[in-house]
Amino acid sequence: MEKEMLAGKVAVITGASYGMGQTIAELFAEEGACVVLTARGQEKLDAVVEGIRAKGGRAIGVVADVCSTQDTQRVFAETQKAFGGLDILINNAGIGEQKCIDETDDDWMLYVMNTNLGGPMRYIREALKIFLPKNEGVIVNISSVNGTRPFCGAAYTATKGALNTLTKNVAMRLIDTDIRCNAVAPGATETPAHLSNRDGRQPGGAKMLQHSGHFVYFPGPECEPVDQAYACLYLASRMGRHVKGQVLQVCNGAFL
Repeated sequence: MEKEMLAGKVAVITGASYGMGQTIAELFAEEGACVVLTARGQEKLDAVVEGIRAKGGRAIGVVADVCSTQDTQRVFAETQKAFGGLDILINNAGIGEQKCIDETDDDWMLYVMNTNLGGPMRYIREALKIFLPKNEGVIVNISSVNGTRPFCGAAYTATKGALNTLTKNVAMRLIDTDIRCNAVAPGATETPAHLSNRDGRQPGGAKMLQHSGHFVYFPGPECEPVDQAYACLYLASRMGRHVKGQVLQVCNGAFL
């Protein structure tokens, strides 16, 4: 019998009620981790948790908004109460959008920034309260190819570029520890968010792509959520034990 790669580990995955977050949580549970899933919606979150449990996995769901410091602190308190510790943090929650800079008002800008960048900063800060005393832990931020090839909305792309920089900054802070911080940068991946983006149903529609579309190349096939989950598993497991401060792009060669 193959040994589970995350046996005995505890992982928090934000934005885990659907898409990549759900797939990451399911894969990590299959690999032996106790998983804590967060999302803003109770119903979808409960369904994913029950699905993991039905397959023999250990999981809890915590309804939380990554924009809330109080919610963030409660997630970590519930994690330690349920499983006695924390080993892995996956910062997946985020907002996709296609608004051009000239259509981006202050409220929208601050909302996207608070979610896509503020959320990971809050979660990393809280996770380090657990990781630093034991000198062990893994942080994986879910970025985007937009972090280096910014063809989507102004606020979204700016936050993903910033998240890449944050990943390296945190890795530098932790360079003399056994705590690793890396990022996964998905390309076009068959998730509800990507499908709505492709169909022009995200905030801003498809207007930005009218300007940036000639910088975008979508070869087939597109990635599946499990492709991003496998990358996270690599970074979170012993396989990535000496990988620090890296942004691993998973895009099937579409954004080289």
